[in-house]
Amino acid sequence: MASVSDTVASPFRGFTLREWQQHYRNAPDSLRTTLSLVMGGLSQNDNAWIYLATPEQLEAQILHLETLRAQAEGSLSTLPLFGVPFAVKDNMDIAGWPTTAACPAFAYTAETDATVIARLKAKGAIVIGKTNLDQFATGLVGTRSPFGAVANTFNPDYVSGGSSSGSASVLARGLVAFSLGTDTAGSGRVPAGFNNVIGLKPTKGWLSNTGVVPACRLNDSVSIFALTVADAQAVAHAAGGYDAADAYSRKNPHTAPVAISPHPRFAVPDSLEFFGDALAEFEFDQALERLNSSGITLVPVDFTPFRELAEQLYYGAWVAERTVAVGEIFEESPEAMDPVVRGIVANGLNYTACDAWRAEYLRAELSRKINLTLEGFDALVVPTSPTIRTQQELVQEPVLYNSQFGIYTNFTNLADLSALALPSSLRADGLPAGITLIAPAWHDDALASFGRHWQRSLSLPLGATGRAMKSEEFMTSAPVSAASVRIAVVGAHLTGMPLNFQLTSRNAVRVEQTTTAATYKLYALANTQPPKPGLVRAEGGSAIIVELWDIPLARFGEFVAEIPAPLGIGSLELADGRIVKGFICEPWATGEATDITAFGGWRSYIQSLKSPVKS
Repeated sequence: MASVSDTVASPFRGFTLREWQQHYRNAPDSLRTTLSLVMGGLSQNDNAWIYLATPEQLEAQILHLETLRAQAEGSLSTLPLFGVPFAVKDNMDIAGWPTTAACPAFAYTAETDATVIARLKAKGAIVIGKTNLDQFATGLVGTRSPFGAVANTFNPDYVSGGSSSGSASVLARGLVAFSLGTDTAGSGRVPAGFNNVIGLKPTKGWLSNTGVVPACRLNDSVSIFALTVADAQAVAHAAGGYDAADAYSRKNPHTAPVAISPHPRFAVPDSLEFFGDALAEFEFDQALERLNSSGITLVPVDFTPFRELAEQLYYGAWVAERTVAVGEIFEESPEAMDPVVRGIVANGLNYTACDAWRAEYLRAELSRKINLTLEGFDALVVPTSPTIRTQQELVQEPVLYNSQFGIYTNFTNLADLSALALPSSLRADGLPAGITLIAPAWHDDALASFGRHWQRSLSLPLGATGRAMKSEEFMTSAPVSAASVRIAVVGAHLTGMPLNFQLTSRNAVRVEQTTTAATYKLYALANTQPPKPGLVRAEGGSAIIVELWDIPLARFGEFVAEIPAPLGIGSLELADGRIVKGFICEPWATGEATDITAFGGWRSYIQSLKSPVKS
């Protein structure tokens, strides 16, 4: 087993996407030199890797990237991941590379790239290697591989977590800018928690599974490991999107909020189990205190349906889906499989088709209870894992301890939820502790909006690199989302005003307060209920206070349909030059209106009406 110190650090160790982008802006022609230094810092003796790119495979990607750059006439604006090295869990296909799923007898050479790989390459990213995993993505431990158990990056005596063990390890050590895993039962979150990195488990169907060896097709998700939430979110947007070739791919309905509410409410399990791990329990209590002190309302909820659904994934008929996924290798060469994995897969033969339908009915019932429980909350917050174990302990209890790791993760895909694993602290024994936020499907960006604030509030190192998060990373903007429309409101839709509910009831989220360019006049319109202003662009205007709200794209049309004449939605210029959609007024309506421009905004005018008249 290779230790985490077997590799030699490159000068780019622990670079975030922002730093990689800055590097190539400063040295746009350094692609080959840069990647040579990155590859020089890697070792095939490091068993977090199953396969490293050959010089020829690396050169082929560089030539392709140079072609893309030439087509863009040298601009990197359409190649936001230009030259950024990443790693891929070895259950995903890369054209011309072997795919093993950590089972040499299963290995084949892929003919085409998995869809997510192709999309990331199209944005400029360079895949440099494939990583170790629990065989056939079966496990949360990182020890079930013929290539060896992957060590925890903070203490090699402990497990790394699985099944995406290698992807979490190479990312935590800063050997790549981001890495891909898969997450069926928690495989993209438990390793993140054990190695102090971000683990984004997207909504099922957002990232295509075409070209991914299935574990449980109904519940598989390609996941993302990154050093910062902003990086994970950016990669997800680059890799995600509908894929007609994937029968389980879905189109985003664009109805979910893209940020958490101004006054967040998080659900918390009413009963928590840590299996005697006092340090894990202490750190989660500390995390809850930090959430509470930051203004988040924490509400205990009945965790029974969550726990019951989690148990179904490995202790019910759902395990038969893994038996189907493994297929011929289990039937023809079972001796080639890891013994623990083989035992789990064999259990699938104990169930009938009738058992499978009963399991589906139970899943649907529990899932409905879970989603009803989460209504009215921004997220459920749980420990990423209730405990951590040494590698020696996993040898003694490979199934029981694996099950313990999954009690806060196993239910997520079965209930069609999104999730984000976040670092929260370092325990007294030096091991990482983490929390996970879980929300309904398509709330990925909303979770990330909170995760960005959470990460910047901590003083934790990035992964196991020892590097601190630089202050400029705090300024990294969220990816521009096609899932929402940014709209400027000026009157009765402002926070606390009578029509604000038309925004909040449609999951719109307040972004900021700002002002228009100094070219607008504001009028109090006559005969409107509730009272409304009209904003008109005119000579002699002033800057007028507005609020910016992000409303889900699919709800924008119904919102606009409620706007009465003479008001409408047009394009407004803000004080900083931005152009956004916003409320405008037809000029004819100003004839009987009162010019209130001098008040600088609708709220000041309304307050003046409530003030007592001085004699």
